[in-house]
Amino acid sequence: MKNSVMNSRRKFIGTLATGATAGLTAISSPLLAGKQMDTKVLNDAEDWFEGVKGEQRVVYDAPEPHAGFPFIWSWVFYQTNNQTGLSDDEMTAMVVLRHNAIPFALNDQLWEKYSLGEMFNIVDNNTGAPSQRNPFFIPQEGDYPMPGIDGMKQLHDRGAMFCVCDMALTVYSGMAAQKMELNPEEVKADWTKGVLPEVQIVPSGVWALSRAQKKDCAYIYAGG
Repeated sequence: MKNSVMNSRRKFIGTLATGATAGLTAISSPLLAGKQMDTKVLNDAEDWFEGVKGEQRVVYDAPEPHAGFPFIWSWVFYQTNNQTGLSDDEMTAMVVLRHNAIPFALNDQLWEKYSLGEMFNIVDNNTGAPSQRNPFFIPQEGDYPMPGIDGMKQLHDRGAMFCVCDMALTVYSGMAAQKMELNPEEVKADWTKGVLPEVQIVPSGVWALSRAQKKDCAYIYAGG
């Protein structure tokens, strides 16, 4: 049984890797050739980082869905710092959504339209089927392993910061476009429009992680 699960996981990861390479080749060659970054994306991202505040600062590196733990740990960060005497205004938890965790930056309409749960192997805990919605934005009963944990929306209201990798959005929207025989540029535009207002688009996840650490955010890997 264990070998079967491991083989399935390797197959899934291999499929994503192959698809990502194909998507990168098909739609990102201008970027790889040195196309200059959209100045609005860059400037907005730089400005967004000015929102980092407080005595306690942490950045969670989330390249994988990891059953929502990037958000669970962000909630724990706020709860336990509250218990030691700090207010929400005296801390910042940042989550960098990159690679296979980018669906959490997108609205429910895109999850349904592009079957993102199936594409990224994210299962609805209540049905056992690929999720047709973003389960951790405003979580429903059963989405988290225990009740009372804040979703992304509540965490954002408390001061948590979320960003998503534009490079990954480009590559994976291109993969979705290839599979559905759609125009990659139109699908990328659709995904960009569907990024949640609580999430900032950044040039890349690794770009954001380096900026976060320059802002004195302690680094924690949250990819499982």
